[in-house]
Amino acid sequence: MSPDIPGIPSIDLLGEQIARVLAEPTTGHGLARALRAASKEVELSRYHRATRRAFPDGPEERPAKVQIGGGSHQLDGFFNIDLVPPADFLWDVREGVPLPDGTVELLFNEHFLEHIDYPRSAKGFAAESFRVLTPGGQVITGVPDAAHMLNRYPAASAEADETIRRWYSKRSCRDDINTYLDLVNYVFRDQDDDPHYTPHLWAYDFEKLAQLFTEAGFSTVKPWTFDATLANPKREWASVYVIATK
Repeated sequence: MSPDIPGIPSIDLLGEQIARVLAEPTTGHGLARALRAASKEVELSRYHRATRRAFPDGPEERPAKVQIGGGSHQLDGFFNIDLVPPADFLWDVREGVPLPDGTVELLFNEHFLEHIDYPRSAKGFAAESFRVLTPGGQVITGVPDAAHMLNRYPAASAEADETIRRWYSKRSCRDDINTYLDLVNYVFRDQDDDPHYTPHLWAYDFEKLAQLFTEAGFSTVKPWTFDATLANPKREWASVYVIATK
């Protein structure tokens, strides 16, 4: 197969090389962990690059309502953009939002922002949200609430047990999550080495979200009252949501 850029191996070849090293029994834990993360990025890049080749001008639709990074929680009446299926458009928004200026009325995302790097990608996403929104358009963003976790430390064991049950009941690492400080670590740097979960790269509270979107140019940033007809009901626990208006 030919390389994507002259002199630079193709993404597919890189993926094959990583797979071979991972299959070696002598590959150490640290290297294997790093390579699994790289392998995931290779897979995501394949989706993104395939879409970019097929739709160089972005999606044919000009949606008024858009959800970013919703995973399996697809929203009816919204155009769903995500890195992986199922989604209406497979795209890595760390590379920008693939929509024209001033065309979106409502942009929704939850438990997405903490999974992209700060400041480059997080600030880039806030700026791109501002760009694609119509005048008066709004972006709703929800994340794990760092203030909720920090304000309760040290917490009563009953509260810790309930939160562990809500957040880790399906995790293979459940037996290693024992204390409230483990939950604080979850918000700031959830890093379970599991193909079904992606790390947390930055923590947010209301103040930080307000600063992020205000810096991007939004006129107001206010708390958003949780609405289970739009947001995923399982996300309400210990989350903070804001609504920013252009």
